[in-house]
Amino acid sequence: MKFPGIKILDRYIIKKFIGTFVFAIALLIVVIIIFDTVEKMDKLITNKAPMNTFITQYVVNFIPYFINQFGGLFVFIAVIFFTSKLAYQTEIIAMLSGGMSFKRLMWPYFISAAIIFLVSLVLSLMIIPKANIKRIGFENTYIKPGRGQTYEDNIFIQESPGTYVYIRGFDGKRNMANYFAIERYEGSTVTAILETGDKIQYNPQTKRWSSDRYITRTFVDNVETFEQHEKLDTMLNISYEELGDMGGLVKTMNIFELNKFIKEQKDKGSDMISVFEVERAQRFSYPFAIFILTLIGVSLSSRKVRGGTGLHIGIGITLCFSYILIAKFTEEFAKVGTINPVLAVWIPNMLYALIAIYLYKKAPK
Repeated sequence: MKFPGIKILDRYIIKKFIGTFVFAIALLIVVIIIFDTVEKMDKLITNKAPMNTFITQYVVNFIPYFINQFGGLFVFIAVIFFTSKLAYQTEIIAMLSGGMSFKRLMWPYFISAAIIFLVSLVLSLMIIPKANIKRIGFENTYIKPGRGQTYEDNIFIQESPGTYVYIRGFDGKRNMANYFAIERYEGSTVTAILETGDKIQYNPQTKRWSSDRYITRTFVDNVETFEQHEKLDTMLNISYEELGDMGGLVKTMNIFELNKFIKEQKDKGSDMISVFEVERAQRFSYPFAIFILTLIGVSLSSRKVRGGTGLHIGIGITLCFSYILIAKFTEEFAKVGTINPVLAVWIPNMLYALIAIYLYKKAPK
C-alpha cells in the first residue's frame, strides 16, 4: 500500500482528535484535583502540609496516573464527540462521496491514536512508577501519616526452591518479628526446620536476621532430631521490600526494574509470579487498547442515527465500562493462576478487537 502522506484533511482530523482529547481530559483533571483537594483539606491543614510540596509531590505526580488510568475512555469520548459532529454536518458523507475510502479516512485517526499510544506507553513503563513513589510518599507523610509500608501478621515467603521462610508479627518500624522459622522441603516432605522462640532482629542493610537463641529440628526416616542453639545470625536472599506488600511494590518499578525483579522471583520460585506478570502485561495492553477503541469509536459515530451524539456517547461509554469490567474480571483469574497472566490481560483487547472489526465492516463505505 502506498504511503498516503498527511494532507490538509488529515491535519484537520488529527487536530480535532488530539485537541478534543486534551481538552476533555484536562477539564476533568482540574475538576478531580479540586474535589480531591477539598476532600483532603482537613488532613493537609492538620498535618501542616506545605502547599508547594502538595503541588510538586502529590498533584504533579497524580496527573500522569490519572491520564493513563482513563486515557482509553477519553480517547473514545473524543473520537465519538467530534466524529459524530462531522457526520451530522454531512462532512463524512462529502469525504466518501468525493472518492475517499473509509480505510483512507481511518489514516489520520490512527496517526492520532499512535501519538497518544506512545505517550501512554512511556507513562506506563517509565514515568508513572517513579511518580507513584513520590505520590504515595506524600500520602504516607501528610494524608495517612505513619501508615508507610504495610505488613501481614503472617508472612510466608519462598526464599529459594524448597526453602520457605515464615515470619509472624513483623514490626517495620523496629525491624523486629515475634517469630521466625525456616523450613526446608524435599518434594512435599519437610526435612529441616529452624525456628526462634524469642523476638528476632532484622538488619535491612545486611539482610541478616539475629536472635539470642533458636532451635533446629531435622527429620530423617521419620525420626526427628531436636537441638537448641545460641546466637542466631543468618543471611537470607530476601529484601526488606519483599516483607511488605509486593503487589504495591511492583507498581513503583519501571519496566527494567520490573523485568529484573520478576526474574529474581522466578529464580526463588515465588508463588506470586502471576501477580507480577499481570502488572507487566497491563503496562502494554492498556495503551494498545487505544487503537481498538479508536476503531470502534469511528465505526460507531461515522453515520447519522436517531438520538444524535448522545446515543453514540451512551453506546461508547457502555462499551468502555464493559471493557474495564472484563479486564478486572480476567485480571483476578490471572492473579490466582487460573489463566495464563499474559493471555488473561490481553483477552479484553482480543474480544473488543473482534467487535471493532465487525463494526468497521458495518460502517458506511
